[in-house]
Amino acid sequence: MKIHTITPGSVCVEAPAKINLFLEVRNRRPDGYHEINSLFQAVSLHDRLTLHLTDEPGVALTIDGPGGLTAGEDNLVVRAIRLTLREAGLSRGVQAHLEKRIPVAAGLGGGSSDGAAAIEGLSELLGLGLSRSDKMRLGLQLGSDIPFFFTSGQALVRGRGEVMEETDYPVDYHLILVNPGFPVSTADGYASLKRGLTASADPFTLPCSRTVQDFVLHLSRGGNDFEPVLRRAYPELGEIVAELRKRGAVVARLSGSGPTVFGLFLDRTASETMNEADWGKWQIYAVMPVSLPAQASK
Repeated sequence: MKIHTITPGSVCVEAPAKINLFLEVRNRRPDGYHEINSLFQAVSLHDRLTLHLTDEPGVALTIDGPGGLTAGEDNLVVRAIRLTLREAGLSRGVQAHLEKRIPVAAGLGGGSSDGAAAIEGLSELLGLGLSRSDKMRLGLQLGSDIPFFFTSGQALVRGRGEVMEETDYPVDYHLILVNPGFPVSTADGYASLKRGLTASADPFTLPCSRTVQDFVLHLSRGGNDFEPVLRRAYPELGEIVAELRKRGAVVARLSGSGPTVFGLFLDRTASETMNEADWGKWQIYAVMPVSLPAQASK
């Protein structure tokens, strides 16, 4: 995550979105969580979180952006700030402002990234010196996807999200994200799968790839377990996949629990010539895979 110091008492953190290049939902664990097998990739679409230390005690959050997100105690930014302060044994006043660009409940990890940005920014602002493992441990208490945002930006993710293997698959491709404009909650997505406690088939594995062409070939053999269920419930998602493929996407797939669909393009011109007017009511974002700044690994 990129951190910019504004004043001695203020920082701004860029909180990137992520996509699931493939996603398997495996057996349901006794603790209620589901095992996953997925390749996460950070992308250039991002929110901005500004944190400012105040003389007044308490945590306050304001949000600038589309509706659908509350600034109360259930917001991951507020929860992350309170958890970090509590772990550090500090009582400080924090004013947070979130510039929201990543669609809400879209399968892009926006809320998780914002929570990670709060931990990252507060560690920097207060000089806590939290290691990467410290940040991951705090993040996992708040949400399964949060630890990913303390990696280099690409990782195979397993378990409930806590088992991560950083990877170096090719990233010389371009992406179009298409959001149909309606939310799908992660909880509803998992409930629709009706996975039991029994083990499922062998997990999908992605071989090493020297070229982006090899990578795409291997990636095309995977999928997203949420996609068949959600496409039955929301036929519009099938229309988006078809449209992306018609426009030259070599892979078109649901991200996370949806409803955002990504199209992967090898030709930069094909992705850059698209503009929002071409897509009618759908929201589109032309993005690139990104690496995240190196984190301390102690």
